Amino acid sequence: MTTDQSSVVVSRIIDASAADIFNLLSNPERHHELDGSGMVVSDEKTDRITASGQVFTMNMHNEKMGDYQTENTVTGYDHNKLLAWQTAPAGTEPKGWQWVWELEPMGPDSTEVTLTYDWSNVTDKETLKKVSFPMVSKEDLEESLNKLAAGVSGA
Repeated sequence: MTTDQSSVVVSRIIDASAADIFNLLSNPERHHELDGSGMVVSDEKTDRITASGQVFTMNMHNEKMGDYQTENTVTGYDHNKLLAWQTAPAGTEPKGWQWVWELEPMGPDSTEVTLTYDWSNVTDKETLKKVSFPMVSKEDLEESLNKLAAGVSGA
């Protein structure tokens, strides 16, 4: 688990296959169950993620912004290994922050999951003035991994 000036990274071994974990992560309808920050409310009836370039819409809420939507553009997809997307307020282009889920099988029923929240590509000065990075804490990301473990086990 590391934190630097432009990303937060957490890892955990989860007692489930990479295929089972990927199946859950690639379904935006379940993302609200995994969000350790509590900001994801629901998806906007998006199809399963199957390729880079797809866009899925999430209904969000936080104290500062109230209710809003985000459009998430899939920037990385490797079946059972990697999912990544850049997030932006609905109707705007991504400004450079992204979420990356990496899965490394440790056996048939054990997977190391690494979650990265990366804002290293945010260069727009106005965005940097408006958004206080990181918007999500290391503890929130660790809670997302805990929720993923519970969700994939059916707990």
